[in-house]
This record gives sequence, structure tokens and C-alpha cells, in this order.
Amino acid sequence: MSAETHGLRGRFGYWRFRFRVWRGQRPFWAGLLTLLAGLPIAYFPYAHLSLGALSLTMATTAGSGSLIIGVLLVVLGLTMWFQSAVRVFSGVASILLALVSLVVSNFGGFVVGFLLGLIGGALAVSWAPGVPPADGGADPAELPGSGKGDDGDAGYVPPPGSPYAAAYGEYPADPADPAGDQAATAPQHPVDGAETVDANGRHSAG
Repeated sequence: MSAETHGLRGRFGYWRFRFRVWRGQRPFWAGLLTLLAGLPIAYFPYAHLSLGALSLTMATTAGSGSLIIGVLLVVLGLTMWFQSAVRVFSGVASILLALVSLVVSNFGGFVVGFLLGLIGGALAVSWAPGVPPADGGADPAELPGSGKGDDGDAGYVPPPGSPYAAAYGEYPADPADPAGDQAATAPQHPVDGAETVDANGRHSAG
């Protein structure tokens, strides 16, 4: 393939992606169905159909009403696309106009426009924009000192008085010394008769 072919495919993929993003931010299918619903409702009363040598004219005294309903449905469909904030109003109005077209415009454009208007209005009312996931911050299991992160227990310091303090080489804090100034050392004056260990590791009896 030539460079021009790759360029065309790249531009097509780009615009396709842009269209998908644009479509996902609004009730696209609701607007499309509502827009299509207005076409048969407005067209059939003014159409001149030929069946062989026989000409059929469906224009009636309610032709102006059919034209108004069809144009309103097209406008509501475009409103769903470009003003999605009023989608509920547009959906309800589309359903009401589709119901009125049953008695005004040749059974709602031979029921085709009636069904499209009902489905499009229902989709517009039920559509809601997507909510992005809330940022809950870092996973507590991966925080330093949790035992499951990269640092493991390297940064973990047990609170004073915790039963795990001795396992980390610290003595529990003295309740009478809330400031934590008690030296974490062995007793300096052993009890008489008790066996002690001097600095060289030799055992001696008191």
C-alpha cells in the first residue's frame, strides 16, 4: 500500500473515533429515530403515489397539521443531539406528538412514524450521561508499610504500647511516661541472685 492509502485510513479512523466519542455523549439513537419519525408523517399527506395507471393522493384538510407535527419531530430529534440537557422534555414531547399523529396524519404516517416517535421519545427519556469513576486515591493495600506494597514492612513502626512493639526491637511504652522518654534498654541494676550478661557475653550470677 502507498503512503496515501495509509493516510486515508488514518484519517478515516480518526474521524470514526471522534464520531464514536460524540455519539456516546448524547442520546444519539433517540434523536435519530425521532428525526426519522417526522419524515413519513410530513411526507405522506402531500405525496402523489402511482399504482399502475391509478394515481393516489393522500392530501387532506389535516395536511397542515401533519406538516407541523413532522417538522416538530425533526426539530426535537436535532435537539436531542445538540441540546441533550433537555432530553426529557424532548422525549415527552415526541411521545405526545406521535400519539397525536395517529388521528391527524394518516394513522401516524401509516404507523411507521408513530412507532419511531414512540421508541425515540422513550429512549430519550431513559437516557442518562455516563458518570466517570470517582478517584478513590491509592489502594491501602499498596501503601508503604502495609505488607503488600513494594516496601513491605520496611517503613512500618508499631505504635507505643502495641503488643507488636517487642517484635520490632522496641519495648512497650511506660504508661507513666506518656512522652516516651523511657530508655529501651535492659535493667542496669539486676536483682540479687539473678543471672546477668555483661558486655562480653559472659554469664555471671549475682
